[in-house]
Amino acid sequence: MGGAIAAGHPATARAGADVLRAGGNAVDAAIAAVCVSLTAEAALTSLGGGGYMLVAVPGGEAVLLDFFVTAPGQGADPATRAELLPVTVSFGDAVQVFHVGPAAVGVYGVPAGLAEAARRFASRPLSELVAAGAAAAREGVALTAEQAYVVEILTPIYDSTPDCRALHEGLAVGAVFRNPELGDTLERLGAEGAGPFYEGDIAAAVLERLEGEGSLVTAADLAGYRAEAREPVRAGYRGLDVLTTPPPSAGGILIAHALSRLDRAPGPPGVEDIVEVMEAAQAERTPEFLEGLSDPGFVERFRASRMGSTTHISVLDGAGMACGVTCSNGEGSAILVPGTGIHLNNVLGEQDLNPLGFHGHPPGRRLPSMMSPTVVQRDGRVELVLGSGGSNRIRSAILQTVVNVVDRGMDVDAAVRAPRVHFEDGVVYAEPGIDLAVVEATGHTVSRFRAPNLFFGGVHAVAAGDPPRGGGDPRRGGAVEVVA
Repeated sequence: MGGAIAAGHPATARAGADVLRAGGNAVDAAIAAVCVSLTAEAALTSLGGGGYMLVAVPGGEAVLLDFFVTAPGQGADPATRAELLPVTVSFGDAVQVFHVGPAAVGVYGVPAGLAEAARRFASRPLSELVAAGAAAAREGVALTAEQAYVVEILTPIYDSTPDCRALHEGLAVGAVFRNPELGDTLERLGAEGAGPFYEGDIAAAVLERLEGEGSLVTAADLAGYRAEAREPVRAGYRGLDVLTTPPPSAGGILIAHALSRLDRAPGPPGVEDIVEVMEAAQAERTPEFLEGLSDPGFVERFRASRMGSTTHISVLDGAGMACGVTCSNGEGSAILVPGTGIHLNNVLGEQDLNPLGFHGHPPGRRLPSMMSPTVVQRDGRVELVLGSGGSNRIRSAILQTVVNVVDRGMDVDAAVRAPRVHFEDGVVYAEPGIDLAVVEATGHTVSRFRAPNLFFGGVHAVAAGDPPRGGGDPRRGGAVEVVA
């Protein structure tokens, strides 16, 4: 069928490309790639995490499949919740505090999301699509320099529990990471679907591991979890249609808001314009905004009043079907589920996902993630598929990549590699190669990085063409495979 895939590790991209070569569609390739990424990019993703998948079919309606993490606590006593455990992680030129432990664990969605994606869109059986991931988990995948760096900076988290330390011990560039129990678990997913993860023996193993540890995850939380199909947010930009993640995710609507502001002015925006729209988008992230994300009609009301650790995979197949899928385990809670190979998320302990304070979300609510798989269309045909990891930096990374391709006419690979800026909490963070004189003249505080850094996200993108082209972000070990 042909096509192209961009992902965060060569093994991840290869798995998806092999499916395309065998005649599978874009979603088939994405599912296979996700399953391999669970080993190849284990520091960033897990069956114990959550994500989003955006699927655009030529001549059809695009669908956003939401399988992000939800807040737990149905039938639980909040007084039994343990304290979050703070861990400091250094990016070299920036330091961020994350929180781990049982109280940081939210209700995972990746098994439900993969199973639902296969049911809705796949042309191959799920049992076939998980096979490469199961083999990778058993045989192991060698760490790239970028993945080894992620493991290194997250070591303080892994060291907080003996079993998590043992799984990640001794990992450096070229070392082979193996998780054989995960191979068995993936085969269960392929054979039985998501059921065992939410109401069967795997769910029971999760609850047993968390029992008495101060987590609020209950059997009712797991049994009630569903992957949800949603209509993407759409924004016009330079005559193109940009489709991205809708509420209750927070990222997509902020990207759409920023693009719509930039679209008011002709010509490519300067760095000062980029910073201005980032600052405006951040200012919208108020308590009212976050509370309103779950309300029906929020997108229309919001736009009417204003417009007047994560990994991503992008796939475009030969028939023009596009699939972008972003998954995250946060940084991981350091809680492993015995016998499964599953590392549970720490989403309840990420300040970026809990900007109004920890444990403020009611049970069952999706957390307001920044993850935003995005598709750019012209007259209904996909021109660009992209997404990124990077917590709050996701929205700025995607915004700048779209601007680089659409406004500056860059090839997709150059657009991904170009230096980035990010505005947050009054500070403009910048990679080398960006002239910040105009920004500094406005009085902004500037923090300069000495080299490109995964702090600024990891955009993996595919652009349509003959042949299609791709950009794998070197900040996170990105890789591209083009299939004739």
